[in-house]
Amino acid sequence: MATSQLAQLAAQVADQVLPYLPEAVQSHASNVSPVALVALLAAVPAAAASLAASAASSSSSSRKGRLPPHVGHWVPFLGSMVSFGMRPLDWLAEQRKQHGDIFTFTMFGREMTYVLGPDGNHAVLNGKLADISAELAYNSLTKPVFGADVVYDTSNPVFMEQKRFVKAGLSAENLRSYVPLIEAETLNYFTRWQGQQGEGELAKALAELTIMTASRCLMGEEVRSNLDESVAQLYHDLDQGFQPINFLFEKLPLPAYRRRDIAQKKMADLFLDIMKERRATGRTNNNDVLQVLMDADYKNGTKLTDIEAAHLMIALLMAGQHTSSTTGTWCMSFLAANPDVFAELTTELYNELGGDWSRPLDFDLLKRLPLLDACIRETLRLRSPIYAIMRKVVRPVEIMGHVVPAGHYLCASPAVSQRDPEVYEDPMAFKPRRWLDTSNNAQMQKILRAETDMAAAEDFGFGVVGGSARSNYLPFGAGRHRCIGEPFAYVQLKTIIATLVREFATFEFVMGPEAFPKEDFTSMIVMPEKPIMIKYTRRERSPLSGAAVAAP
Repeated sequence: MATSQLAQLAAQVADQVLPYLPEAVQSHASNVSPVALVALLAAVPAAAASLAASAASSSSSSRKGRLPPHVGHWVPFLGSMVSFGMRPLDWLAEQRKQHGDIFTFTMFGREMTYVLGPDGNHAVLNGKLADISAELAYNSLTKPVFGADVVYDTSNPVFMEQKRFVKAGLSAENLRSYVPLIEAETLNYFTRWQGQQGEGELAKALAELTIMTASRCLMGEEVRSNLDESVAQLYHDLDQGFQPINFLFEKLPLPAYRRRDIAQKKMADLFLDIMKERRATGRTNNNDVLQVLMDADYKNGTKLTDIEAAHLMIALLMAGQHTSSTTGTWCMSFLAANPDVFAELTTELYNELGGDWSRPLDFDLLKRLPLLDACIRETLRLRSPIYAIMRKVVRPVEIMGHVVPAGHYLCASPAVSQRDPEVYEDPMAFKPRRWLDTSNNAQMQKILRAETDMAAAEDFGFGVVGGSARSNYLPFGAGRHRCIGEPFAYVQLKTIIATLVREFATFEFVMGPEAFPKEDFTSMIVMPEKPIMIKYTRRERSPLSGAAVAAP
């Protein structure tokens, strides 16, 4: 290759990599030394020097028999990390058009094989345990945050039992009792948005409210009462352990890693102290998941230890917080951008409340709000909090006529399927009524039937085992790893959103509809870019304002 060509390729590498570096290290900027940055920058010309060999290697990938097609890249080792990381869903859709439903790309030295569409979802979510492993894919990320001997740091059969314990705390009876608790927390929180009219930041409000409601319902009064600034800081430090850098590097001598480890120990000690206090005072009849775990026994008669219970509580807190708060924020953002839907939802709620805005919500009333349910479903379709599900390939596995080698990461992206224009008409538009008006839509009928089939399949505690994942709508996953928190998430989201619709007559972006937030792909959860400033007007009568009744 001529020197001029190599120089041109080096310039292309610099154009791609250098602008991305500040974003890549943003959350850890205070922890990256100048020496480390210099070393990283120095790697760019070294990578460019080997571009010719890389290009030759990528062009020959299609000749490797039954291996999936390999996406070409300029920079060895880094591979497609930059292109994928900046716009993953669009990038995956583009590669799907070029290579089909199965393809492999290099990302920071790892070989990532994506299998897309309903068959791909099924291959990952219902793959054989002997072939693919969720534990090997996620343990390095989750163990430092959750703690040892739970979730992905134990055998799959033990994990299934631990899920069964948690599920017992999410019974229909408990879910029914959570509605007034969530409503009260929501009303109390939004007293901070003062005045009949005003402005507030939506993302911060929903993030704080979600952790308050989850703590009050699932973890008990003691945990909720401890949600002061110190515990909030512990949560923040733990949350920083769920960044992309933590997936790439399990352990690094950085302050953020040390803060994560210290926070994990202190949070576990908080739960251990609560359990000790409950037993000492005889307060063991609590209606929360913590009490269920305190009383839990494995099938072999062994008792779930207190430290395991504490670690499971951390897992429950961390796993559900971002997904629920993000979904709630996206849903209220869609409603702010679609005042016609907000008005329809207002009418639906007003009618079910019998024209009385001060009437409290209840579990049965929430079940009679189909448009609210459709709004949440449509939000999850368009803005799935988790865009990729991974497994580590243990032994070569044949999928879609190709063999995926051991050592690869096998990945599905239900989020791509949920935006498929072959399945959803006008797929990027927020149209909640597509979930209600399905009489002439065979695709939507098929999706809803699949949802019903999964709900009816056998469940061993954390979702359906053996139910088909061949669906274009899987916001909570499927198979043995289907999210057990789905029923609580719906109750939590419906209660919060219904309370806000009842409270506010208008709910709009300060800067107008064009201020709809963009997707932020810099963390493991797809959150909206912040801040999200909302201008609001309270209803003439609401549980907070107490003025005269006004129809919608």
